[in-house]
Amino acid sequence: MTLSMKQMSMIVSALGVLSFLFGVVAENKKPANGTPIHGKGVVICKYPSDPSVALGCLSVAFLLLCTIAGYKSLFFSYKGKSVPKSVLFKSTSFSVFFNIASITSGFALFMLLWPTITEQLHMTRNVHRNLETDCPTAKTGLLGGGAFLSLDSCLFWLVSLMLADNVREDHLDGVESRYSDCNSEEFDLNLDAYMRG
Repeated sequence: MTLSMKQMSMIVSALGVLSFLFGVVAENKKPANGTPIHGKGVVICKYPSDPSVALGCLSVAFLLLCTIAGYKSLFFSYKGKSVPKSVLFKSTSFSVFFNIASITSGFALFMLLWPTITEQLHMTRNVHRNLETDCPTAKTGLLGGGAFLSLDSCLFWLVSLMLADNVREDHLDGVESRYSDCNSEEFDLNLDAYMRG
């Protein structure tokens, strides 16, 4: 089954929106801090059960899938016709938006991974020798910021896909017009001359 450009754009959009939604919900469900329980020379931090780590991981996974789908959609062979990458990158606007989409995806990945990993570390390493610890959690706002960057990267992949479509049309129209300019008599004469050696 071959996918159309519209179907690929819907896949990229759906994955980007899912990453955004999971990231926003993870930010909203993250606890402000844990409850310190004092023991003999240690403080054990008890954190409420929250799904922020799992939701952060889901947001990261959907961001990675969105980025892969966005990248693949640009160079996919639609209707059996492919365009060389060199032709696509000759377009300045395509190159600019491709780079912006790639950089934004990288920043979004960083901003989603950092608080997710930090939150997991706080929950697993919850015994502290510092008796004045206030049982911190991951920095507030990073998951939400990463979610919005994830949505931005999805939009930039879609803009890159639209620009790639324009470049494809221009390139394929140019190729077809080159072959349509040659009439059948010229083709037959050139073929005969070629066959004779």
